[in-house]
Amino acid sequence: MNRQAVKGDLDSRVFDTINMILLGLFAVVIIVPLWNVIVSSFSSGRSLAEGGFIFWPTEFSLENYRAVFSDSSIWQAFFISVAKTGLGVVTHVFFCAMVGYGLSKRYIRGRRLYVAMGVITMFFSGGMIPTYLLIKSLGLLNTFWVYIIPALLSYYDVVILMNFFRNVPDSLEESAKIDGAGDWRVFLSIFIPLSMPAMATIALFNGVSQWNDFMTTKLYITDQSLYPLQMLLYDIIVQSQTQSMQNIGGSAIIETTTKGVQLATIVITTLPIVAIYPLLQRYFISGMMLGAVKE
Repeated sequence: MNRQAVKGDLDSRVFDTINMILLGLFAVVIIVPLWNVIVSSFSSGRSLAEGGFIFWPTEFSLENYRAVFSDSSIWQAFFISVAKTGLGVVTHVFFCAMVGYGLSKRYIRGRRLYVAMGVITMFFSGGMIPTYLLIKSLGLLNTFWVYIIPALLSYYDVVILMNFFRNVPDSLEESAKIDGAGDWRVFLSIFIPLSMPAMATIALFNGVSQWNDFMTTKLYITDQSLYPLQMLLYDIIVQSQTQSMQNIGGSAIIETTTKGVQLATIVITTLPIVAIYPLLQRYFISGMMLGAVKE
């Protein structure tokens, strides 16, 4: 028994050591490029012109951030990004929860048909051109609502919430209805509070997707006043590449200045998600563990 205990303890230590080394290397692979972007955004144009990896700015400068914030379009783009992400997450989660609550009831007529139709949309879509024609026919081109309405429903999220709602004891709903509560009251007062971990997980994923999305703007928006931060960043990257090609062999000031503004915009774009994620992490972990343990 003692030999087995010593061997088991040795195996555990070897496993922990290897695991820590692998996780440490994985963390380095993630942190080093991110650190390079942040530090480079605080470097002067002369430092960026020298090229290479920057571990610490030799010439600290805030000119890149001054150039970004001096542009009035950055504030409008930031407002659009915050508005479409906040409103999009709330409406998406609530709409998916409503659909999932309805489909979780086995007595709903036509439930199998609705479920089958939803499953089909998980694997097949109409394509880019039919979707564009649909958006155009609905009058959503060059409107803020093109960010919200098409993203209301994700059947994958509906399935997650539908399975979660099925685990809620029927006795809770029955007792509430005996006390006179209707379906809306049961949904809002019982199912929504009990499903907060699942809804927070869906909100986190959808929020990151909404915040990083620029293809919707590229396909359906031509009005620059409706551009989010991500589309503004996309334009900066395209302009920097174009200017770099046009100025090969010439002055490097334009290229380095544009690169610095590009890096500063990347940091500003990423910062809100990095700040919000720790606040939702505990809900995210609880949501990911849903259904993992059965008693």
